[in-house]
Amino acid sequence: MNTSDAVQQVVAQLQSLGLDSYRNTMLKHGAQEPILGVKIDEMKKLMKPYKNDLGFACALFDTGIYDAQYMAGLLADGSKMTEAQLQHWVENANSHGIREYSVAWVTAESPHAMPLALTWIDSPNPEIAATGWNVLSSYVAVTADSQLDLRLLHTLLKRVESDIHQAPNRVPYCMNGFVIALGSYVVELSKQALEAGRRIGQVNVDMGETACKIPFAPDYIDKVSQRGSVGKKRKTAKC
Repeated sequence: MNTSDAVQQVVAQLQSLGLDSYRNTMLKHGAQEPILGVKIDEMKKLMKPYKNDLGFACALFDTGIYDAQYMAGLLADGSKMTEAQLQHWVENANSHGIREYSVAWVTAESPHAMPLALTWIDSPNPEIAATGWNVLSSYVAVTADSQLDLRLLHTLLKRVESDIHQAPNRVPYCMNGFVIALGSYVVELSKQALEAGRRIGQVNVDMGETACKIPFAPDYIDKVSQRGSVGKKRKTAKC
């Protein structure tokens, strides 16, 4: 079966698994049409035949369907993606949910993670800027501290502290996540992140018709510390 036929087959399977209730929930969380309403656990059941098939993942992403793009993000091996492919994904994602999670996850796995993240956070497009901050959060969560540029990350932390309350749209949400990630995953910067979070205070972002709340970074970091988990890296950013 060629890639095009395989994509059509998977899209048909996704259509059969869609639930109106889940679709409506995801629309409230910012997903855009087309969206089928497929739960993540159901997507994962379809993935086995296409593991490590980057061409298939990219073709699935290019359908523009929210569910298909999410599944593509789970399938794709970011370490094998080119800078051009990642740029294409961030520019053509269905919505902020795909950009900030699926695209950020695969970018964090790639050798282009830091250069792209630093470019994206300076983007005049706030949706791309927000994605850049989430790439940074995912990157520090899966990368050994010995491989991180701690001085650069500290500079970025100071930038968040200075800019977060003036940043547009969802950028403050993702900046706040970066503070939490530094405090949770990077031992040498945990204290600085905690202190920065206290100075920043509560972050306010319009979360639409949802009950979602913005975590207070110091509380989150304190809980991680109390568990003795500061610096414990994740095997993958994906979930």
